[in-house]
Parts: sequence; C-alpha cells; structure tokens
Amino acid sequence: MKRILLILVLLCTTYVQSQEKTFEREVKKISTKIEKITKQEKDSLKQKVKEINIRLDKGEITKEKADVLKKEAAELHATNIESRVSKQEIKLQQLVQDKTNGKIASDDFETNDRMFNFQIFDRSISFGDPSVEERRKKRRKKRNKRTTSQIVLALGVNNVIENHNLGSIDDSQYRFWQSHFFEIGFSLKTRLSKEPSKTYFKYGLSFLWNNLRLGNNQYHQTNGNVTNILTFPEQLTESRLRHVQMIFPMHLEFDFSENKEYEDGFIKDRTNKGIRLGLGGFFGFKLGTRQYLEYTDASGVAIEEVQKNSFNTNTLNYGLSAYLAYKWYGLYVKYDLNPLFKNTNTRNISLGVRLDLN
Repeated sequence: MKRILLILVLLCTTYVQSQEKTFEREVKKISTKIEKITKQEKDSLKQKVKEINIRLDKGEITKEKADVLKKEAAELHATNIESRVSKQEIKLQQLVQDKTNGKIASDDFETNDRMFNFQIFDRSISFGDPSVEERRKKRRKKRNKRTTSQIVLALGVNNVIENHNLGSIDDSQYRFWQSHFFEIGFSLKTRLSKEPSKTYFKYGLSFLWNNLRLGNNQYHQTNGNVTNILTFPEQLTESRLRHVQMIFPMHLEFDFSENKEYEDGFIKDRTNKGIRLGLGGFFGFKLGTRQYLEYTDASGVAIEEVQKNSFNTNTLNYGLSAYLAYKWYGLYVKYDLNPLFKNTNTRNISLGVRLDLN
C-alpha cells in the first residue's frame, strides 16, 4: 500500500511540475539569464577600466598602455558574453523545438506569430516568424525617410511698391491694413543628404488670393493697354481688385530641430520641431482677375458689381519669398519681381504669417 501511495505521489508531483513548466516561463528564465550574464560581464569590465584609470592617474602606466589594457579587457568580456550566451542560445533553440513537437505546454502562445530578439553587444539572436523582422526593417526605413509633406496656410497684408523702392509703400493708393492675401497649398520637404542634416529643399504647389483695396472713392478702369485709377461717380463702400494665382514655391530650408536618437543607436533628424529659416522664390500664373465695387445709386438702390477683366495684369508671375518660423508657425514675406500691371513698375508685396502643418 505504501508503494502505491509513493508512486501516486511521484506521479502527481511530476504532473504538477510538467503543468507548471510552460513555454513562456522557460523563455523568460533564459531571457533573465542572458540579461544577468550581460550585466555581470559589463560590471566586471567597468571595474577593470576603473582600476586601469587609477593606475594611469598614479603614473604607473602610460596612456598608450592604458588604452591597450582597456581594449584587451573589452575583447575578453565580449568573448565571455559570446561564450556564455551561446549556451543559452542552445537551450532556447531546444525549447523552440520542444514547443514545435508539442513536448511543452504553452499559455496560448503561437510560435509562428511571435519572435524573440535579444541584442547582445550588437549581436542579434532571432527566432520565429521572419516576417516580424521584415516589418521591423520597414519601420526603421520609414523613420529614415528623407521626404515629408505639409499643408501650407498663409495670410496677411498686401500692397504695392514702385521701382523696387520699399519707401514708396507710404505713397500707395491702396489701403494697407484692408488689403489682404490668403494662400493655401501642399509642399514636400526633402533632406539634401542621406544622413541626418539641417538642410532641406522645400517645394510644392499653392493657390494665392491677392486683394488690393483702393481708398478715396477710387477704382480701376482700363483704357487699351493702360490701367488707370480714377474717382468713381458714386460713393463707394467697397473697391477691391482681386487676382488669383497658381504658384510653385521653392525654398532652401534650414531646420534646426533637435535630432532624435533611438535605443538601437539610430539617429533621426526631426523636422518642424525647432527654428526654421526658408529662403527662395516662386513662379506661376494668374488664373483670373476681378474688381468688386459696392455703392448706392441716386435712387437709393444698393449695387454690387463684379467686373471680370484682366485689367492688364501680367499673366506670368515670379518673385522672391522667405520665412522665419518656429515649429509649424512663422513670419512670411513675398515679393513679386514682375510688375503687377503691364507697362508699369508697380510690384506686389505681401507680409503675413505662415503655417506648415505636417
């Protein structure tokens, strides 16, 4: 009877132990062991380096000798790690094989859907589905992409200057604070070098609405190839000339955002996280020009006129532009090098704020 009881106890103990021994627990044990080995060897290496530095400070050895001793110590402990971890690798490989053959239990763990990856002194040990490794490589490639995209929004005040003389804006017939511009577009931002840097080429497509409002009851009137500014016979409440452009802006951008370093040592240059400076220009075409007039006639009827005409504005547009920004918002200036009207020296200038939204 005692023998039977003893056999039953042994069988129960074996059964319980086999139930407690699962794939996940064994993997965790091996992983903990590898971490422990690595820590032990690193701590030993640090202690040896410390002792070598003490000898160097005391003048017992030269700097060249100290460097040699440090190198030898590093190689020794790297070899120790490789040797000791190799034994754990064999255990892990056997564990995976036992799991595959159904010799070990699992807590709802699918080997084909997971992968174990240990990094030991830049040494990778991987088991499982290779597609996981491929996804990891894709993620690394994605965070190293050289080109990003942004939505560009800008708005501000609009006016004209004569003969490239900025001081002539004081004599402008257009109302400064009532003349506005609005820009919306899409841009691409490409790093000029393969490695992380601060220099980018920014380019894209934008649509621009320039509005110029005349004061003193004046409006635009064409006379052949000449556009004159005349006094309107009625009292105007609105006199606005709007020309719409499609432009292709191009800037050399210096982005001083702080780089980000990942745990694996990979360095990524982050964009739109710091101060940015863009210098460049644009070229494009006018899509249309209209004049809006609002007034009340002699009979008291409120009239709104929309006059569709080129008003002798130049179809081709080109000029210079620049912006100084912090993160996604900044100051923006744009100056047309081509005259606004044909046969004149009147050129459009814009100043406002700019948003670059990732």
